[in-house]
Amino acid sequence: MAWSAEQYVKFEDERTRPARDLLAQVPLAEASDAYDLGCGPGNSTELLVERFGASHVTGLDSDENMLTAARQRLGGTQFRKADLANWLPDAPADLLYANAVFQWVPNHIDVLAQLMDHLKPGGVLAVQMPDNLTEPSHTLMEETGLAGPWAAAFEGGKVRRSPLPAPQRYFDALMPKAARVDLWHTVYYHPLADAEAIVEWVKATGLRPYLDAAGAENAQAFIADYTARIAKAYPAMADGRVLLRFPRLFLVAVKA
Repeated sequence: MAWSAEQYVKFEDERTRPARDLLAQVPLAEASDAYDLGCGPGNSTELLVERFGASHVTGLDSDENMLTAARQRLGGTQFRKADLANWLPDAPADLLYANAVFQWVPNHIDVLAQLMDHLKPGGVLAVQMPDNLTEPSHTLMEETGLAGPWAAAFEGGKVRRSPLPAPQRYFDALMPKAARVDLWHTVYYHPLADAEAIVEWVKATGLRPYLDAAGAENAQAFIADYTARIAKAYPAMADGRVLLRFPRLFLVAVKA
């Protein structure tokens, strides 16, 4: 699945807000080795650089398009290609920071538990993940997937991303390695111009696997069907805009 940095940054301010909120809860004044896991186009990495300095921050991503955009944005920062399903730092780190990436990693609780072993004592694992699969923005992807000539590609939930595990599972996996684990949800409400703006938002992330499965020849029809459903699910407010509800899960674990 290919990602698009250009599409992603269309809503950069809204996407960076949870990254900023996550970093605000990281109890580190300094970090000599901070990693931005799944750095994307570098908007979250920029926050780490502002706080810890470019020489102490490394951005990681599996997508070349995202890495190119990040390098152009932050020329003095190191970026590397990596698969987070099996990546580990070369030496114990002060901060492993991940904004909106581990929801894509299979068995990510096991991965997070392993990453805890590669923190310095007092080091921090900080993670934010969308928890919005029950929102209309995502349930309607499923409806559209099963409603057209592309339906065979979506039968049996072939494309659907797995929901996040129950909060207790994160505590059970991380507490034996941690001095403290904080876990919380924040629900963001984003006023957007119209239904088409919601579609543009998810085209950079959640909708991409659906468009890939439907095939390039069906992309226009798939988007048209999905947009019509979104317009019904998100009625206009008094000022004409629509309100996108977006729950996110946050986790900050401090190594014992």
